[in-house]
Amino acid sequence: MSDSVTAGPTEWVTLPDVSTKLDVSISKVHQMIRDGHLLAVRREGIRVVPAELVANSTVLKHLPGILTLLRDAGYNDEEALRWLYEPDETLDGNGAKGLGGDRAREVKRRAQALGF
Repeated sequence: MSDSVTAGPTEWVTLPDVSTKLDVSISKVHQMIRDGHLLAVRREGIRVVPAELVANSTVLKHLPGILTLLRDAGYNDEEALRWLYEPDETLDGNGAKGLGGDRAREVKRRAQALGF
């Protein structure tokens, strides 16, 4: 994992902070990452999660499904992050913001289309 994302989250949350925010153990956070329910990348040697993905003390509802679709299309974590944060005004600014709003269905549709 490298620090190569140009367009991306404005705020990052460390894994211990994700644990606190979600009120789960750090082991559970690691399991969520392994199972593809949460996306974490390394920044300056530390694994972090985009703050938007753990809004309101929960993981965004559609995130696990989107991550599965992106991984099935051959995306690694950095590429998935890049795809989620690619600027797109039709998705409320980008896919990650669209997932948290009324555009979640469209984000999912676009992720499904990547597999074909």
